Amino acid sequence: MPGSRTSSTPSKPTTPDRASSGRSHRATTPTTSRRCSVPSRATIEIYTSRHRRRNYSEPREGTQFQRALLQAEPAPRPEVPPAPFGDLSSIGIEEFCALVTDLLRDRNRSVAEKRRSGIRGLFGYLETLPGATWQERWDASVFKGEDAQPVNVLAPPGSTARRNSLVAAVKLAFCMRIIQPCLSGFRANRFPGYAEQFRLAQTDPRLDAFFEAASNHPRLSTVHQDRAKFDVTCALTTQGIALADLTPAALLHYSVENKRLGLTHGACHQDRTRYAARGAWEVLRDMGHFPNGTAPTLRKTLAQGQHSVEGLVDRYGIQNAEVRQLLIDYLLRRKSDTDYTTLDQLSRQLASTFWATIEQINPQQADLALSAEVYDQWRAEIRYWQHDKSKVRMDVAAVLLTVRGLYMDLHTWAVAEPERWARWVAPCPILPRDLKGFGKRRREIYRRMADRTRVRQPLLPVLVEHVESRHEHLSSLLAAARLVPLGTAFVHRGRHYARSDSPEDRRRIKTEAGPTIRIVDQETGKTIHLDQVEDLAFWEWAAVEILRHSGIRIEELTELTHLSIRQYQRPTGEVIALLVIAPSKGERERVIPMSPDLFHAIAQVVRRQTRNRRAIPLVSRYDPQERLWSDPMPFLFQRQRGTAHDVLASRTITGMLRRSCNEIAQTNPMFTDTKFTPHDFRRLFATDIVNGGLPIHVGAALLGHLNLQTTQGYVAVFAEEIVQHYQEFLNHRRGQRPEGEYFDVTPQEWAEFEEHFDKRKVELGNCGRPYGSPCQHEHACIRCPMLQVNPKMLPRLAEIEKDLVLRRKRAEEEQWLGEIEGIDMTLTFVRTKQADAARTAHRAPVALGIPTTRRPE
Repeated sequence: MPGSRTSSTPSKPTTPDRASSGRSHRATTPTTSRRCSVPSRATIEIYTSRHRRRNYSEPREGTQFQRALLQAEPAPRPEVPPAPFGDLSSIGIEEFCALVTDLLRDRNRSVAEKRRSGIRGLFGYLETLPGATWQERWDASVFKGEDAQPVNVLAPPGSTARRNSLVAAVKLAFCMRIIQPCLSGFRANRFPGYAEQFRLAQTDPRLDAFFEAASNHPRLSTVHQDRAKFDVTCALTTQGIALADLTPAALLHYSVENKRLGLTHGACHQDRTRYAARGAWEVLRDMGHFPNGTAPTLRKTLAQGQHSVEGLVDRYGIQNAEVRQLLIDYLLRRKSDTDYTTLDQLSRQLASTFWATIEQINPQQADLALSAEVYDQWRAEIRYWQHDKSKVRMDVAAVLLTVRGLYMDLHTWAVAEPERWARWVAPCPILPRDLKGFGKRRREIYRRMADRTRVRQPLLPVLVEHVESRHEHLSSLLAAARLVPLGTAFVHRGRHYARSDSPEDRRRIKTEAGPTIRIVDQETGKTIHLDQVEDLAFWEWAAVEILRHSGIRIEELTELTHLSIRQYQRPTGEVIALLVIAPSKGERERVIPMSPDLFHAIAQVVRRQTRNRRAIPLVSRYDPQERLWSDPMPFLFQRQRGTAHDVLASRTITGMLRRSCNEIAQTNPMFTDTKFTPHDFRRLFATDIVNGGLPIHVGAALLGHLNLQTTQGYVAVFAEEIVQHYQEFLNHRRGQRPEGEYFDVTPQEWAEFEEHFDKRKVELGNCGRPYGSPCQHEHACIRCPMLQVNPKMLPRLAEIEKDLVLRRKRAEEEQWLGEIEGIDMTLTFVRTKQADAARTAHRAPVALGIPTTRRPE
């Protein structure tokens, strides 16, 4: 079903009228006669899917696709509108009934009688309205406009047969091109099987070819093939054109209008950013219907590319043409040494926050020489956000620095190029005293970041436990539901469920892809789309695990590909897994050794993407900062969403974390006002590794920081102590060793370095202490947090636990209280390590399929 009010369920009619109406809407205004005197539009209140989905009084939220490269516009009305049955714009009611009877001569008499009854009811009502044609009368009815009503409001309450006959009648009117509805008027009704019935009525070879191409499209599932057919037939119906007249701009207009009205399949009050006809776009482009050069997907058409410098400035409507040109020239000069994100921010601060505000204060201002009054008013204005005066701007100093940089650059450039820049040289209104306290503000920022990390550090295990337990629960529930036939009840972990047995489930179980796994919680009556919620739970778990064990940025997470997985084999034969992080913020590629937990998370992602022995699909990723599409690559964080594979967006992962925090807050008051963002995991990772003894310069390399001060800011929870001891350590080492002793590593030193890792192998597994550090626990490995237990040694841990229990029993008999306390502590460590090792043992090995270089033939 392509939408919640219309359906593209395929049928096999032999005439243009095969399918009957589906479930009708409930009218709250009763009617008293079959020929229906209907109240005016203002007095009809009916509960429809569109009304449920969207509150038109609420402000519409923007999306990341604000401006399309291709302008959306409906198709122009053709000189000869399609009329498969001739001109029926003024056909009489009985003549229309006779035509339908002839078309249905191969059907039983009851079907034809129901269709005639519906035609007389619908067109009898339209006949009472002003107009010379049925189209004019339809436009004057309550079925026109964004608040259009479904035609079944003409039926008496409780008359299901009457409601179905009215829907069937209007379906015939649309298919036979008697009436051209608006999009809202069309989608206010439910039309099962409309796409196939419309195709049969048109006898259009192009439309037949499109249906054939959609049915055989390799990237679309059966549901998405049906949805593509419905979207095209709906667009043709509402725009009054044939397929030959459907241009990319016309289909884009249909898609944008669906999104605007909240009619796209899957749209709801929580997601108003979905566009329709994504699958239809791909089919039409692949079959050659769209001209060469058309974007391969609708999303690429909608995605706004990089603005030119002129476009960046012109977004803010600067009135003074000379100042506008100055800002354009200035940004062009700065463009060579900045990336697009920085250029975008510069244009916003200079063109919008600075000069557009100056023009509002003093429209006559023609140069950069600002009076004290204008400057003071501007300073007062920028204290608050332009679009929300209740919000205080936190980065006023950044705006001042940018504007002061403009004045200083003009001063400098005017010396070398006076003919170009000298006329704009003016005293900078931002005095040095205005920027005083920069260090204090920076320390305040560090303090807020440290406090944020300090609050979230003890809450991290709670979030991890919630995300992991939900994923494990839904994964096991999905596996159990797959084994249950449709309509069968089953029990999972003490809770009662039943497999959904709707007509859609029964239809889809016959397809090659199989049905969507939907179950009903018998305690709440709620229907759960199990495969969808399990998919979301998995990606949230994977994101949390990789972020917290690697410390990478959120954009680096979404940029991970199958090619990011590497391995290094030491001379001893030991293989070390590596994760290559592509350049992002610092334009610096780095390599991260993968811990067992990080490797497990990466392996699970690879397993999910390569199930059924398929290769990871090559997809393009849209960078919202640079506003560019990447080359097709095997991205790890991609999923099937609608008709295509898309890489997860950063805001999608952020939304997952926000939802989980809200769920935990219902039982844990600590999460009431606390939310996790992806960057919080990066700060927590930095704090953990540095406080765990890793040298801060190594931590900076793992995090991709070029400056140690940046890393120090990340670990500000205990920053003073760490920095103090580290500086003392460096000063001591430098005092002990002359400068000449810093030389290249010798083979012997390298051998000692490798020997350190060999000596970390102990009876129960591996010791994770850093190089050059002695064992701080005097080889009491059971109590050491650095011990990484090999799952193969679980029997040995069981023996140690048994021995400790016996020793504790003897200590109790002898009243050795000090011994009892020590044994209890050791038992706690043993059982913790048993649980960790057992958890690792349950993780099945995954063939990562790491790419290798091809041997020359």
